[in-house]
Parts: sequence; structure tokens; C-alpha cells
Amino acid sequence: MPAGWLNDFLSIVFRAFYHLEVKGLENIAKAGPNAIIALNHVSFLDPPLATAILPRRPVFAIDVAMSQRWWIQPFLRFVRTMALDPLKPMALRTIINAVRAGDSLVIFPEGRITITGRLMKVYDGAAMIADKSGAMVVPVRIDGPERTVFSRLKKTQVRRRLFPKIKVTILEPVKLNIDPQLVGRKRRLAAGAALYDVMSDLIFRTTSTDRTIVEAVIEAAKVNGGKWLALEDPVSGRLTYKRLLQATAILGPKLMPLAAEGRAVGVMLPTSNGAVVTVLSLLSGGRVPAMINFSAGAANVLGACRAAQVDTIVTARAFIEKARLEKLVAQLEKQVRLVYLEDIRKTVSFADKLRGALRAKKPLIARKPDDWAAILFTSGTEGMPKGVVISHRNVLANVAQVEARIDFGRDDRLFMALPTFHSFGFMGGIVLPLISGVPTFLYPSPLHYRTVPELVYGICATYLFGTDTFLTGYARMANPYDFRSLRYIVAGAEPIKEATRRTYLEKFGMRILEGYGVTETSPVLALNTPMFNKFGTVGRLLPGIEARLEKVAGVEEGGRLFVRGPNVMLGYLRSDNPGVLEPPPEGWYDTGDIVAIDEQGYIAIKGRAKRFAKIGGEMVSLAAVEMLAAELWPNYVSAVVAVPDARKGERLILVTDKHSATRADFQAYARSQHASELMFPADIIVLDRLPLLGSGKPDLQTLQNLVRDQIAAKATVAAE
Repeated sequence: MPAGWLNDFLSIVFRAFYHLEVKGLENIAKAGPNAIIALNHVSFLDPPLATAILPRRPVFAIDVAMSQRWWIQPFLRFVRTMALDPLKPMALRTIINAVRAGDSLVIFPEGRITITGRLMKVYDGAAMIADKSGAMVVPVRIDGPERTVFSRLKKTQVRRRLFPKIKVTILEPVKLNIDPQLVGRKRRLAAGAALYDVMSDLIFRTTSTDRTIVEAVIEAAKVNGGKWLALEDPVSGRLTYKRLLQATAILGPKLMPLAAEGRAVGVMLPTSNGAVVTVLSLLSGGRVPAMINFSAGAANVLGACRAAQVDTIVTARAFIEKARLEKLVAQLEKQVRLVYLEDIRKTVSFADKLRGALRAKKPLIARKPDDWAAILFTSGTEGMPKGVVISHRNVLANVAQVEARIDFGRDDRLFMALPTFHSFGFMGGIVLPLISGVPTFLYPSPLHYRTVPELVYGICATYLFGTDTFLTGYARMANPYDFRSLRYIVAGAEPIKEATRRTYLEKFGMRILEGYGVTETSPVLALNTPMFNKFGTVGRLLPGIEARLEKVAGVEEGGRLFVRGPNVMLGYLRSDNPGVLEPPPEGWYDTGDIVAIDEQGYIAIKGRAKRFAKIGGEMVSLAAVEMLAAELWPNYVSAVVAVPDARKGERLILVTDKHSATRADFQAYARSQHASELMFPADIIVLDRLPLLGSGKPDLQTLQNLVRDQIAAKATVAAE
């Protein structure tokens, strides 16, 4: 029991009015007598709450400016405090000595109450106390007081409650992981980063993933209120959480007969309210949405359906007409059944709507967190697309990992034009904003380069997700004022060119936060953030992800990246073995990417393992050659393929839509950048337009076939 009358009194108050729940209190004792208790800081209630739950009287490290405020001073008589003064280094030494002497120290590493609702900057001084004292750090998460009047969040950021439930979770004590060779400023920065990692891992591990996606959306509706805006698109307008869940409960029973429980139903729809409602309806009904990539061509789509055993696809006639997919549909109808939302809508009766309103607050079919949630498909750049099966827990874990690193909440507004069949679009455009309470504007095409910036400006979006190809198009057409409301631009799926990054800095005054993910990891693995951002990298691994590098012959820097974590897929489905799940060996997924990880944890991608050519016995990254072409011709699309060569083993062919491109120009630029001559392409092929995937990346499989056909045709002509 807590010691002292004050502790007892505060404990009674919190348990009576806020239904206080404390988990992991035994971890305090594991840390020893001089533990450092590190708490996230969400309200003015945090210090008395810490006093109520701790078993012995601690010392509070308090900011000196805060301690001098008149309304704080009366409370300081009842607790032991030490002032943290950034202008007086000796004050830090006094605290360190107190911890060494056996005092437990309560510290708020953020130094101030959150104004974003998420983890904010972690101060190096707090980390240095833990480092210099050698004490164990006990991470503690406080959840609930941010919804009271004692927080500093605005009403638009959080839905207020008079007496919300307060939950405190205490994790196992840890030692800060700092390289013992570091000294001085480098050690201080490393300590701050280490403590930040401890706190972000705390946020991730204490976020619930033991539920389904539909249950998480229903919970978000309770937290944010049924009238809170969830989705909006230019055709069907605005959907609140209440209307979204009612639509899900109405459509769900109509879709359930399309497949048995736990089986897949194809979804071929644009990024829109209708797509989100369809996905949630299938999930609520216990079916598995298989997200069809309608830009992949009939052969790949049918291969994907075969792999996932999809015999029915839900689509819309209006979409097929506007996207001009009549030829694709004609091919698909020979092997699968197409069901149109317009036809289903005609069958909805008043009784269906009434039942939907009554059943909106719970899923239609109970499912488990580790059940299949969705089937996404690889791009098919290296062969027939594979089905990637992800569970509810996979997706929710990835959402929690991302939320532990960036501030993303009700006060934001997301503009999403990425296709929902893409893993980035599925997680970032559907699940992440719905669970986080972020209103999302859905737009059906990322290729409308004039329209998208205008809409971003019109809706005052604060977040924009995109790829380098799409962002380049927007920058070319946008007015410098169009992106004035954006707080963050997050990019993935392909490397960000230096020209793109420079354009956004110079024209819009914004930096692009580049991330890294693959479909198989639901999808985000690493991310640059406002606090940890390094140009030329894709950021640091998200919390909860293990990584290992395996050496690749001929590659001097870095290795092949393998990852394991709660966001890694359940397994693959292949067209030559339909419906049979192939899980990753021992949970480790081989990304196929060659990466280097520096001492600060930043990941630099060197290229795909399959996209290295062996020329004269040396390994050459095709991605590095493409980067040179992008720097030389920044407003054009270029890709490199390798073809067999009798003398050197392989040779490089550069394909570009730059009509005046010459090999001599490329060689001159490459030499100016001190590139190896092995990176010079043997030939350049100019096309009016390169074939692209739905994500905007070049379709490498099609390009490979095209280059081989052209080489074969030239050989035939030469022989004649």
C-alpha cells in the first residue's frame, strides 16, 4: 500500500472518481530503491497520480520555471522536489547524486504537458540523469487525464469527460542502451535518443491490439462521438462515425452471402467512402476483403484471385465506366462473378436500415485478433502477384507503432488519394485515421496533379501521404500557397529524389518525411519523424520491430534486411498453390532489400537484392543508377533493367521518357558525381511513357519484357 496519509487520500480520490486502474505495480520493486520513474505527461493530475500509486515517497524532478508559479507552490509543501534548471548544470549533478544515494526519482521526460495528445520531445537532461546515475528506468504510461479539464488539449483535440477512467501501466525496468565509447555531446544526444525509444516503446506496448479492426473503429466512435466526421469524398459527401457504422451494419448482411465466413471476397473500388464502407462491412460480417489492383492487368488480377481463392468481386458500375475498365471486366467475368454496389443498394429496405441502426455498435460476426483481416497483393514487379495475408493484430500493431512516433489526432485532417489496394493506402487511408479520430478526405485518383493541390488547400489538410512520383506531379502544378496548411508530408513506396525534396523545401517551405515499408509488414517498418529526421535515409525502425542484416557477396556496405515483429504478415498465398498459407520462417520476413544501418539507427536503402547486376564480377545497384538518372533528368521517369551479356555477365539498359536523353550526357553527369564506370548504361531506350504501377512506380516486369523484345528484334534485323 502507498505510504503516508497524502498517498492514501489521493489513492481514494482517484479510485472513487476516476476508477483508477493500475497494472504492473510490481515492476517498481524490480528496479531497486533508486529507480527513475519516467512518465508520459498528459495533464496537471499526473504528479498527484504518481504520488497516489507509488509505494514509497519519491522525489519529483520539476522544471524550475514551473516550481515558481504561485498556484504550484502550495502543493510543493507536501512532496519532495528538486528543480531542473537547464541554465545550471550543477542542479543536474545534485539530482544525479540523490539518485545514487538511494532516492527514487519521478521525472517527466517531455518536460511539459502534451499539447498534441502524443509523445513530444524528450529532453536530454532527463536521459543524462539515468545515464550518469546508472539507475534503472521504469516506463509508466498514464491514460485518461488528457480527457479532463486538467489537460492542455483543446476541445477540438479531445472529447472532454468529467470523470474519465484513468489507467496507469507500469512496464519492466530497463537500462538505457548507450554505446560506452561515446562521450560529451554525442553521448548526451545518444542518451536522449535512447530514452525517447524507451518512451515510444512504452506507448506502443501499452496500446491495445487485442481486438479486431471493426472493434477498434467502434471504440474510436465512442471516444470521439458519433457525430464526429470520419470520412469525406467529392461524390458521396461526409460520413460521421455514426453514419459510417450504420452503413457498415446495413451493407454487411448483404455481402455475407457472397462467401463463407473467413473466406475472401474481392474489392475493386476507388479510394472513396464506398470502398471504406465495403471493407468494414466485409470485416464486420466475418469475411476477408481481398484488395484488387485494377491497374495490374487482367492476367495479374486473375492470378491474384486464383491465389486467394476469390470467386466474387464487389465493384461499382460508375467506377468501371469512369476508370474505363470495361475490357478488364470482360476478361474477369469469364472466371469470377462481379457484384455491383448499385444493385445491392436497390435491395436495401427500411427494415434493413432499422436493423442496421440497432446493430451498429458491435460487429455482425465475432472474430479474433489473429484471424485474417485482409489480403493485399504484391505489385508483381518480379513475377506473378502474391497474396499477402495480414491479421487484425498485424494492422493494429502497425497503427500503434506509427502513433508512438508521430503526433496524429483529431485536430488533423488527412488528404488521401493513394489507392486502397496498396498497403500504404489501406493502412494509412482507412485504418490509421479511423482509429485515430482523424477526418479523412478520400480522392479517387492521385494522378490529378492540378486538382489534388487545390483540394488540399480547400479542405485545409494537415497531412498528405504520397509517393515521389505523385508528389513531383503536385509540386509541378501547385501554387506555392496551396500547401500552407500542411504540417507533414509523409512519403513511401519509392525513394524520394533529391530534386523532389529540394522543390518542396524551396517552393513550399516543407520537408518530406520519408518512410519505408513493404506490404508484408502491414506496411510501415521505418519512418523519419520531426524529432528524428535524416535526409538520404528512410528513418529509424518503429518500436517492436527486430532486425538483422545478412551479408551479401559483392556488397561491401550493409546487408540483406530481415525483420520480425507483431506487424509482420501471417504469410503468402501463391497462384500455384491456391489458398495455402505460407508463413515466414520463424516469424522472420526477408525484405529482399539491401540496407545499411548507421550508429544512430537510421536506415539507408541501397537497393533490392534482385535489383543488383553483376558486371565484370562487381555488384552494381540498379536503384543507384536510377537515382543518378533522376538527378540528371529530375522531371522525367527513368528505370534500369539488366540483361545478359556474354562478355561481362550482365549489362545495363536505361529506359526513360526524356526524349533528348543520351548516353554521353549520362556518362558526363555520372563522372561529375564520381560514380563508377560500371554504373554507365550500355544503351538508352526512350519511350513516350513508361508503364507504371498503381503506386506510381515503374512496372519493372513489363519494362524487362519490353527491353528483351527490343534486343531480340535488333538481333533478328542484324542477322538478316
